[in-house]
Amino acid sequence: MVQPILLDRPRPPAAQPPLDWITLADAFETACLLRCMPPPATSSQRHGGQQPGFPATIEFNREEAARRTRQLLDRLDIPARHELAVGGLRRRYELHRLHVPRERRPAYTAMMENGWRRGRRELLGGPVPGASTARRQWRTRLAAAAWRAALLAGGRHVRRHILGVRITDRELAAVLVRGAALLDVPALLRPGTGCYLVSVAHGPDRDRILRHAGEEAGQSRVA
Repeated sequence: MVQPILLDRPRPPAAQPPLDWITLADAFETACLLRCMPPPATSSQRHGGQQPGFPATIEFNREEAARRTRQLLDRLDIPARHELAVGGLRRRYELHRLHVPRERRPAYTAMMENGWRRGRRELLGGPVPGASTARRQWRTRLAAAAWRAALLAGGRHVRRHILGVRITDRELAAVLVRGAALLDVPALLRPGTGCYLVSVAHGPDRDRILRHAGEEAGQSRVA
């Protein structure tokens, strides 16, 4: 007897390829940069501090954040066109847009989702018994990458007694708190109106965060 063919049977999601540590660090930092930016107000997926999918057109109000994102995307073999828009009358402002070509968007989206999920899991998953020295060192570098992204693209909140960043993404805020702990810095998380404030104390804690954030995650490969 011939069995009917179920054309609408859902297919299991394809397993994403593993990433080496250098690629993971670049992809995770890029994903953090993107998640620093508030989602479009018209997005139907915006609720409860959750971010929609990674957009093909990325907007930053700081040139440094746009240049860093483009540099990282180039390392990941994802081209992006940088466009500058200037607006305002009394107060001029710049808006930096990065456009990912249509033919590269599937690879871009997969890389961002893979990098974010695996980087987040490394930081929030807790210590792994028997983890190698390389893994422990790269977890620290992932923590530094998250803070580097937040300081570049997040809303800086600098006061005499704290260094803070305002983040609209709840999951990224949790990553920053955990990342600070991995850098031996206690961080505070305070919910605000439409955002989360993650802060560290002025002095040695601030200096330690800035020092780690200033380091380049991909300078050398750890064996």
